[in-house]
Amino acid sequence: MKHALIIAGGSGTRLWPMSTKDRPKQLIPLIDGKSLLEISVDRLRNLVGEDHIYICAGESMRDLILQTIPGMSPNRFIAEPMGRDTLNAVALGTGVIAKHDPDATVGIFTADHLIEPVDDFARIVEQGYNLAERRNDLLVTFGVSPTHPATGFGYLELADAIEGNEGAKKVANFKEKPDTATAQTYLVAGPTKYLWNAGMFVWQATTLMACVQKFCPENAAAIDRVLAAWGTPEQQTVLHEVYPTLKKISVDYAIMEPASTDDRFGVASVPMPIQWLDVGSWPSLKKTLTPDPAGNAATGCKSQHLKSNNILAVSEDTDHLITTIGCDDLIIIHTDKATLVCHKDHAETIKQLHTDVGETYGQNYL
Repeated sequence: MKHALIIAGGSGTRLWPMSTKDRPKQLIPLIDGKSLLEISVDRLRNLVGEDHIYICAGESMRDLILQTIPGMSPNRFIAEPMGRDTLNAVALGTGVIAKHDPDATVGIFTADHLIEPVDDFARIVEQGYNLAERRNDLLVTFGVSPTHPATGFGYLELADAIEGNEGAKKVANFKEKPDTATAQTYLVAGPTKYLWNAGMFVWQATTLMACVQKFCPENAAAIDRVLAAWGTPEQQTVLHEVYPTLKKISVDYAIMEPASTDDRFGVASVPMPIQWLDVGSWPSLKKTLTPDPAGNAATGCKSQHLKSNNILAVSEDTDHLITTIGCDDLIIIHTDKATLVCHKDHAETIKQLHTDVGETYGQNYL
């Protein structure tokens, strides 16, 4: 049976000061009053059904997520005591689903993407599910055609077509976040050779768990201990004892990369020629908004600009007014605890500022 697991544990430091430890980016109502997590759940409801959607996130997010997502059962919220990167979240979530349905086919989805059109997304993901259901030796991922030489995304190097599945190709290699010159060569080679790794996957649960056992045996043994206790009175004790000891590593590095060159397993990519936006920074959020003729855009607040261009204004207070005179290319974010003013070209430096604020003023502002 088809299931969906949404990984919603990111901290979202590039969207500080609005994204905080108490309300990370995937729970902020940034898009027409809805959070990215709500939008992600909405995309999957018709695909797998309400009762087959699971969310994996930090234990501290449990109450807020259950309040945010109507119909989400506490039994389908998989709580991590702490973040240990995506391999462990994916393995734990897939393993929990397999306890309920040993024949499960599990799709892994993110909580911070905007994807349109939704109908095309559903059709393409259904193709991925069908491929994974037929092949217990394949891990299926989805690839997006690059539109520019991005250095913040991983890339899929494509090989031969997968017989019997229109458009799907074997992945020869995963290429992690290249420099600009390398990314430019990928862009020139075209989407028949290189695609952005969309960070979404589909596999049979047993296939994924076998891969974890083969490529990360220490993590597999620890996760097996947790799964053996899952649903028993010992669940929380074992989870809190074992989870902090797990090696932190991404599912891409730990599983997808070695599987793509393995004799037993393989990786397939289904092309996803749709509009796909990773809303992981303030400039990427601005792309979702409709600007005025001067390129100024706002969400969550009122704004007024005089002789200013390309301003992004955001506030969590809808009555707050943000104004500028003679300013260009600024990001202005207002919350009840902090205000950020940043040139758009330095948006990636917000992560460093987030660290500096914590060291200077403590966790209260993070």
